Amino acid sequence: MKSIYRIALLGMAAIAAASCSNNGPQWHLNGTIDGLGENDNVILEGNNQGYWYVIDTISTSKDGKLKYAGAAQDYPDIYRLRVGESSVYFPIDSIETVTINATAPDIAANHTLSGTPQAVNLAKVDSMLTASAAHNGVNAVVNDENMKRELGEMILADPSCVVSYYIISKSIGNMPLFNPSETFDHRIIGAVANSFNQFRPNDPRTKYLSKLYLSNRKPSQIKVEGPKIEAKLIKAFEIELFDHTGKKHSLLELTESGRPVILSFTAYAAEWSPAFNVELNKVYEKYHPQGLEIYQVSVDENEYAWKQTAKNLPWVTVLNNVAEGGKVLQQYNVGSLPTTFVFNRNGELVQRVLDIADLDSAVAKCL
Repeated sequence: MKSIYRIALLGMAAIAAASCSNNGPQWHLNGTIDGLGENDNVILEGNNQGYWYVIDTISTSKDGKLKYAGAAQDYPDIYRLRVGESSVYFPIDSIETVTINATAPDIAANHTLSGTPQAVNLAKVDSMLTASAAHNGVNAVVNDENMKRELGEMILADPSCVVSYYIISKSIGNMPLFNPSETFDHRIIGAVANSFNQFRPNDPRTKYLSKLYLSNRKPSQIKVEGPKIEAKLIKAFEIELFDHTGKKHSLLELTESGRPVILSFTAYAAEWSPAFNVELNKVYEKYHPQGLEIYQVSVDENEYAWKQTAKNLPWVTVLNNVAEGGKVLQQYNVGSLPTTFVFNRNGELVQRVLDIADLDSAVAKCL
């Protein structure tokens, strides 16, 4: 059985290596590893539900620089670059370019990731794990409640992203970071499983996530209709801010009203804002008759200028000014603007929309 599995992995590696020579869409890895010289080798590995296999060997230049191009996949994935027994993990979605700068031999403890928001988030996760291990010891990481709660908030802000999968599938010292037998951990796993089921049905990890979640749930709590997992787990973090008339608006009241909701973080003073709101309005006009609502949070510094725009918009518009602080932005892991989320009729956060062109289809799935 092991030999069959090994052959399968070798076959996957061969296909991956061969596909890198074609002229189709590709993702790119660039980087520098200090401490390596000309023709030193680093290993690029892929993952198949916890089993790592070699994709290719990359030779560095005399100053430790490396380059690699891989065939774009139909779904995002996690790869790792290995020097000896030390590895750097990085996410790739479609035709992205990620840059790794590291220092050998312990590249796991001495590296930076850049190029995409997901790469930055994954680096943040690994940094948190490393800090927890240094402070509490490796065996205590899985019981670090404060860190896991922060990781849980990151997951709930974007449960269908590959970094969320990376977090819940991570093991520390042969122990799962998120243990499906623990109530809190199980809920977080369910959030990811539910989101993958809805938005990534063809991702090879989706069935695994569904099985992991359902097999660890009490029989009386399981309610399945077709392929969908019924798990009301991904709720909004509360936002209570004021509109241009001074009226306070609660995000939770909106998401718990039985209507799909778009949560939009924006800045009206930005050059891209008018065009963004035009596209947002197209979705609003199309689906508002079916119940769609928008809760738009602006981070503009000029309150007067914000009011002039806000009063002309048909949806809920509130201001998160300097006095309000950055708590809301941190809770929703907003690192750049615009940032958009979609909640379904159950008040569950089901998707973080990275491209406004994808917003229409994301909302349509929630009607």
